[in-house]
Amino acid sequence: MRILMLTQSYPPIVGGEERAVEDLSLELAGRGHDVAVAALRQPGGEPRRSAGVRVHAMRSSAYRLRRLYGDPERRHAPPVPDPETVLELRRVLRHERPDIVHAHNWLVHSYLPLDRGEGPALALTLHDYGLICATKRLMRRGLPCGGPGPARCLRCAAAHYGAGKGVATAPAVRAGRPRLHRHVDLFLAVSRAVGELSGLSASDGWRVVPNLFRPPSIPVASGDPRLEQLPRQPFLLFFGDAGHDKGAALLAAAYGELERPPPLVFLGRPLLDGLADRPGVTALGPWPHWLAMEALSRCLFAVVPSIWPEPFGLVALEAAAAGKPVVASDTGGLRDIVVDGESGLLVAPGDRHALVAALSRLIGDARLRERFGAEAVRRAEAFAPQTVVPLVEAAYSEAIGRRRARLGRAAR
Repeated sequence: MRILMLTQSYPPIVGGEERAVEDLSLELAGRGHDVAVAALRQPGGEPRRSAGVRVHAMRSSAYRLRRLYGDPERRHAPPVPDPETVLELRRVLRHERPDIVHAHNWLVHSYLPLDRGEGPALALTLHDYGLICATKRLMRRGLPCGGPGPARCLRCAAAHYGAGKGVATAPAVRAGRPRLHRHVDLFLAVSRAVGELSGLSASDGWRVVPNLFRPPSIPVASGDPRLEQLPRQPFLLFFGDAGHDKGAALLAAAYGELERPPPLVFLGRPLLDGLADRPGVTALGPWPHWLAMEALSRCLFAVVPSIWPEPFGLVALEAAAAGKPVVASDTGGLRDIVVDGESGLLVAPGDRHALVAALSRLIGDARLRERFGAEAVRRAEAFAPQTVVPLVEAAYSEAIGRRRARLGRAAR
């Protein structure tokens, strides 16, 4: 099968979505498929070539509007067709002639003007809530949003992006949704929560196809000096951006209520002030992913106390694959990864008292941690390449079948 992936950024840009697209592309190529990737040029680095995967770097007109982008390494595709990207995609399509186009974010909008009924099938993976939410997070005023509305989304997007960009983005997302439903043959949601909260129904044609997980292959040098910053005694680990949505402040408050707890390590961008000033807390800032995985292997267990509905929950999956139990919020895609009472403990998002109780229980019971860790490893197999890639292949076949059926109906 000839497959064309569409993604706004690709390694060496580092992120969960970028890793997911690269891992899937490599696995599909390894199974004999002809795979190409079309990604936007990024200031943080040109898309790199992957073994057995052709990579096309594309221009974007929106990049010339520098005020739209605050991230110095990663610029984002807009939720509307970008003129230069449309032209670049036309060139890529003529070269690749795919059987299916697999889009992964708002870059799909630049493909829609080129989508013809007799052309390749179109699958769209929803890695977040960008189908209905201009900020892609489905959060409003620090709390989970109850759903889209014209005025509500406009105010929220303006607060998130600034007035100019927000006023343009929110209506574009709303206007683009019907067009996506007309063109996309099959939606693929990385978790059940993403599909349901995005408002997809059975008639829309969607499947849950999670991101696959491949353990990092880069060995860790035992003498890396950064590892000396970790506590010498067993510790709890928060891995990721230490911001409000991720529950960093909530975890710090809950930790302060524990009696003689082990140290707590925050590993990631420090988006909240004062975390490192709390007794027992160590804030180390961002580490390379492979080094963070070594820290994960040394912890007692991981904590993922997200307030927002995590679309997938990669940190929880990485902990599970490392044989570590997880205390996580009972929200979003975390429910697909952590089985309460079997591979970890789930608590209501934002419930500090429940979080304190879960932390205390797992800290005080070594046998429970061992049992949860063993089950976590078994559960992680559901996200292994040998499990996920056949789901993707079946989804491609279904999308191609849907495209052919639609052509048949149009011909009658």
